[in-house]
Amino acid sequence: MRWFRFAALVLVVTILQTSLIGVIHIWQPDIKPNLLLILLVFFAIYSGPQDAVIASFSIGFAADLSSPVRELMGPQIISFGVLGTLLSDVHGIISIRRMPHQAIAIFVMGILTALLSFLLTFFRAESVATRLSAELLWQPLYSAAIGPFLFLPIAWWMRINRKGRRHGVKRRG
Repeated sequence: MRWFRFAALVLVVTILQTSLIGVIHIWQPDIKPNLLLILLVFFAIYSGPQDAVIASFSIGFAADLSSPVRELMGPQIISFGVLGTLLSDVHGIISIRRMPHQAIAIFVMGILTALLSFLLTFFRAESVATRLSAELLWQPLYSAAIGPFLFLPIAWWMRINRKGRRHGVKRRG
């Protein structure tokens, strides 16, 4: 994997997530896409197993940095890292290459990462005010609607040939 490009991409997406993404909210300010979740699913699908683990934990670290709950560090690192690794393993068995499958993967991962992050936060802090309906349903749904369309520019930036690679290894022949 091209780690410098990965680091630049995660940095730009983290800045966008914390600052400009609120402009495209729907109905309420809490209902906005999670760009880091989209990156998590992208790298879990299009990277090799070892690279996917590193990318998942790194994106989880960025998600914790951009989290509105600034006192807590770790819930999203754990949830993104563990579930991103699990998605990478599942992708080794089931192909997630079509856009509807990618949207479903983003939606399911959004629900699971939000739920696991909430549970880990609940055990660490008593007074965490979150809107569960926004984080467990609306944010993953919005991310799933736009996520597969962002995979092509991300693949271009990372120089990943979508048809010629499987788990980070070039085909021969």
